[in-house]
Amino acid sequence: MTEFAPDSLELNRKLPLWYQVSQSLRASILGRAPEAPLRLPTEDRLARHYGVSVLTMRQALKELEAEGLISRHRRRGTFIEPDARRARTVRLLGSVDTIVAQQSGEETTLLAHGPQPVPAAHAGHFPGMTEAMGYRRLRRDRESGEPVNWAENLIHPEVARHIDPADLVRGWPMTKVLRDAVGVRISRITDTVEARLADPETAKLLDVPLLSPILHYTGVTYDHAGRVVDVVRIHYRGDRFSFSVTVEAGAGDGV
Repeated sequence: MTEFAPDSLELNRKLPLWYQVSQSLRASILGRAPEAPLRLPTEDRLARHYGVSVLTMRQALKELEAEGLISRHRRRGTFIEPDARRARTVRLLGSVDTIVAQQSGEETTLLAHGPQPVPAAHAGHFPGMTEAMGYRRLRRDRESGEPVNWAENLIHPEVARHIDPADLVRGWPMTKVLRDAVGVRISRITDTVEARLADPETAKLLDVPLLSPILHYTGVTYDHAGRVVDVVRIHYRGDRFSFSVTVEAGAGDGV
């Protein structure tokens, strides 16, 4: 393959087409594999790929060129800039220790904490409860100071009584706080990851354009008795993270 192959996109006709195309192509470029070609298809081919006019495609490419992600050369074509940032991988490797390590190493700001209504989507995790303790945190890269993700935790009230917010301010992941500071015996954590577009709040917190690609992670933590103690939603910048899962076979397992 001599040309870069962008991801497909289902267009929303209520939003500017050039913007949707530019953001989709932007996410494809930043999340590309190291060995992927740098040459982009022609404007005509890209327009057919996305199902838009050449003028719309040209406007989308102009936006990416202004960001420094691509360069356009007369008669030679359009190329991805080699130093365009690559995505960092979110790895879920199946152990609490690994999850703690994954979430560590970033500067944390505690945005807010306090009782809040249990959303209907999580009512099944907190049966019979109308309120739980909410924590909202923003994480930044320690070197650049750039926001990389923000998290919303909903904690079981009995467990939340033992949480010291200072532990979160010093950068401890909530999983570490629950296990090491509170003493919760964690039995398992279930994970869901999906792609979304940045809503106004997420766009503002992560300093990205509205409708930018966002990696949305939901984790549900259970204690040894099978009780849900934490439901977390983490919003990762789509231009800084990708998603990878490693499944290790146990003794006697077939592949």
